[in-house]
Amino acid sequence: MKIVILRDKCVGAGSCVLFAPKTFKLDKEGKVILLDENANSNEEILQGAQSCPVNAIEIYSDEGQKIYPKN
Repeated sequence: MKIVILRDKCVGAGSCVLFAPKTFKLDKEGKVILLDENANSNEEILQGAQSCPVNAIEIYSDEGQKIYPKN
């Protein structure tokens, strides 16, 4: 699984951190940063991405297929 952070979209809601605290963190600017793509389960990471109100986290399969968001 590959995680792409869209920092320009991030509004600092922090819900991603609640679901996957070993993967996501808010920095000093209040924007999400990636700590470790493998620290939480895939399910927790996906829940974190889905909880973002502005879709600032994209999830791709190892083959490069977009998993979330589906647009």
